[in-house]
Order: sequence, then structure tokens, then C-alpha cells
Amino acid sequence: MWKKFRDSYFLYSFLRDPVALGSFLILAVLVFMAVFAPLLAPQNPYDGASIDIMDAEIAPSWVSGETRFLLGTDAQGRDIWSTILYGARVSLLIGIGAVILQAALGIIVGLVSGYRGGRVDAILMRIADVQLSFSSYMVAIFFGAVLQTAVGVGGYANIALPFLILVIGISEWPQYARTVRASVLAEKKKEYVEAARVIGLKPRRIMWRHILPNTLTPVLVISTVQVANAVMSEAALSFLGLGMPANQPSLGSLIKSGFTYVLSGSWWITLFPGVVLVLLVLSINLLGDWLRDFLNPKLYKD
Repeated sequence: MWKKFRDSYFLYSFLRDPVALGSFLILAVLVFMAVFAPLLAPQNPYDGASIDIMDAEIAPSWVSGETRFLLGTDAQGRDIWSTILYGARVSLLIGIGAVILQAALGIIVGLVSGYRGGRVDAILMRIADVQLSFSSYMVAIFFGAVLQTAVGVGGYANIALPFLILVIGISEWPQYARTVRASVLAEKKKEYVEAARVIGLKPRRIMWRHILPNTLTPVLVISTVQVANAVMSEAALSFLGLGMPANQPSLGSLIKSGFTYVLSGSWWITLFPGVVLVLLVLSINLLGDWLRDFLNPKLYKD
């Protein structure tokens, strides 16, 4: 399998595209940093015993700060480098988790809607239209406010991660549903589907074993972009007070927590997490654009 992949046109085209290759390397480094955060971080930002408030707002070591804090510290005395590593892990977890939920819901709805057609199709697509009229921010603001009122700020901090995955995932599934439905409408008219019906295969098996594999190409492209969108949605929600709590840093909550200290001169608290967030989102989007062009022969040019 490795030899086949090594000799594939996919790898050949990827290695010849400097933008795609550079984006992949940046993303790989960021993912590696996030996965191995406990090994790379000099401080655990979740451990209050390792944090000294007297170390608050120390500048980066290469500016005028102490050598033990490469990128400085925040207002709580946490090492910025450590919070970025752990924050990138949380942001990626939210992004990937939300996309898995979106894809699962959207694929099921799109398959059933496109294959069944008729009244089932009309009902499911009208539900998708209604969902599309509400942005993820509106849904998160509504349910987040209700949830914080019901369980309190402390209780919300304990369930913030699954809540954000759930609310972002539920908000964005119609894009998958519409894309899969369009692919199913084209696939179900082809000869192999008719042959499967003739030999007596059940509709469920036809949908999942025969049609679905041929609709996954656009799903893969959408997923790369949606991971970036989910990360950005979490960052935006953090500015509204509905993101991750301060004691469980994500890239978005780190930017928000340091925003109020920019004018006081502590620019590094917001700048470095912001740069990492931009690199993360940009690399994912650039990879998604390359993948879209490669998988679409009408757009791809060698």
C-alpha cells in the first residue's frame, strides 16, 4: 500500500505544490505541539499549584523578561508558551469533534433525503433550511445563556468543551446534508445502483455500501474547511463569554483574556495566541483549497 501511495499522482501533485506542502508542514507542527503538550510545556496551566501570581505579565525573555518564560506570562502568571500548547489542543479537539458531529448528522440526513426523495426529501430539506437561517453564534448564545443560568458559571466550566462541540456541530450539519443529497441524486440514477436494486439488495445496504463511498469526496473537502470554521467559531464565542473558561485555555479564550491588557503594554498575552490561531486556520484552509482543486478535474491545473 505504501508503494502504491508513493507512486500515486496525489503525492506527486502535493509535493509539487509549495503552498500545499508548506501548509501541511505548519499544520503538522501545530498538531504535534498540541498532541504532545504535556511533554513540551514547561508548565501545566491547569495546575494551580505550579502558577505564581507574582509572575503575572512578565514580558518575553527576548524582550526584557526572565529566561524561564520564553513568550512571557499572562495576567494570572501562566507561561504563555504552555497555555498556547494546551490551548491549541483544546481548539483542535473542538474543531475535530464538531466536524465529526456535523458530518454524522449531515451524511445521514443527506443520504435518506436524496435516496428516498418525495415527501421525506421535502421535509428534511425544509428542516435544513430552517437550521441554516440560524448561525452557530445565535444558537450558542441562546443555549449558552440558558445553560449558564441553569448550572451557574462554575458548572458551565465543567461542561464547556462538550457543549461547544455539540452546539457548533448541530449548527453546521445542513451543509453536509445538502452536499451529500446532491451527490446521492446523481449517483442513484447510475447503472450500478439499478443493478443493486434488481438483484434485491435492501435500500439501507444500497445507501451505505454502494452510494455513500461515491459521495465522500466532497465531504472530505468540506470537512477540512469546517474544522477551521469550528475553531474560528469557538474563538468568536470566547469573545462573547461563551467559549472555554479561563482555567481551561483555548486559543480563543487566550486571545480574549489578554485583549484587555493590550493597551497597558502586555501585548504578548494576545499576540502570540492570535498568531498561532491565524496559522492554524490559514494552513487548514489552504490545504482544503488544494484538496478541492485536486479532486475537481474541472478546477485542477497541473
